[in-house]
Amino acid sequence: YISYAYTSLFFWTKYRYITPTSKMVSEYTGMKCQPHKAIVGANAFQHESGIHQDGMIKNKSTYEIMTPESIGLMRGDAQSGAGIVLGKHSGRNAVGTRLKELGYDLDSDRLNAVFARFKEVAEKKKGGFEDEDLEALVSDQAGSLNELWKVTGLQCSTGMEGIPTATVKMMGPDGVERYVAATGTGPVDAVYKAIDQITGVSVTLEQYGLNSVNEGIEALATTRVVIVPNEGGPNDSTSTNAQTGIEKERKFSGAGSDTDILTSSARAYVSALNKLLSWKIRRTSTSVNEKSSGGIGDAEPAGEPEIVVVD
Repeated sequence: YISYAYTSLFFWTKYRYITPTSKMVSEYTGMKCQPHKAIVGANAFQHESGIHQDGMIKNKSTYEIMTPESIGLMRGDAQSGAGIVLGKHSGRNAVGTRLKELGYDLDSDRLNAVFARFKEVAEKKKGGFEDEDLEALVSDQAGSLNELWKVTGLQCSTGMEGIPTATVKMMGPDGVERYVAATGTGPVDAVYKAIDQITGVSVTLEQYGLNSVNEGIEALATTRVVIVPNEGGPNDSTSTNAQTGIEKERKFSGAGSDTDILTSSARAYVSALNKLLSWKIRRTSTSVNEKSSGGIGDAEPAGEPEIVVVD
C-alpha cells in the first residue's frame, strides 16, 4: 500500500502469473529470456550439481525457497519432479531415481555398471541427458556383467585417399590387454577385423544398424548387430529345432551406445561376441558335466542273496 498527498495507490501481485507474463513479454518484444535470469529463466528451478540433486530428491525445500508452481511454472513429473538435469556432475542417486521412474528397477551391480557408463558418456556429451539416452545406456550395459572381452582403446584413420586402418586395444578374460591394427573396406570393417584377430573368432556379420537416439550434433548413437558363427570354425554353434529336427547356426545380437559411432559399433560387436563365447562355454561345461556324472547311479543290481544255514 502506497499513499500520496492527493491520491492513494494500491499494488499487489498474483505470483502465479509471473511465468505467463514473462512469456508474453518475450513473445511481444521478440527478445528471448536468458536462461540464467532469476525466477523466470530456464535454469532457475533446475539442478545439475550432484549434491543439489540428492537434496532435492529427498526434500524439494532444501534448495528452493519457492516452488515453481507458485509462479505459474507447472513442472509436473518432468526431470524427476525436482528439476533434475542429468549431466557429468550428477550422482548415482539421481541416475537411479530417474531409471526407476522410467520403469528400470536395477539391482546394485547393474546400476553400478550403468552409472559408470553414464559418467563416461557424460564427460563427452554437452548438455543434459534425455530419457532416451538413459534407456540406450541400459541396453548397452545389458550384457556387461558377464563380459569376457572389453574394448579399452580405439583409434581409426580413414578418408577419400588411403586405406582405412583401425587400431584396437582389448582386455581379455585373463586381464591382459592386447592390441592389433587391421585394414578394411571402411573404418567399421577395419575395427571388426581387428577385434576378430584379437578374440580369435570366425563369424559373419549378418545385420548392422545404426540409429541416433536424439537430434543434434552431440546425439548418442546406438548400434545393433547380429552375427552368425562360420560353419566349421572355432566357435561353430549349431542348434537343433525341437519340432523339425533341422540343425542351423545360432545367431547372436549385440547393442552398443556412444557419442562416437565407431566406439558404438565396436561395443555392439563385442557384446555379440561375448554372448557367443559365453554360450559356447556354458555348452561345453554342460557336456563335460553330463559325461563325468555317467558313473553315478550306474551300479549293477546285486544278485540273489546267498542263504547260509548254520546248524
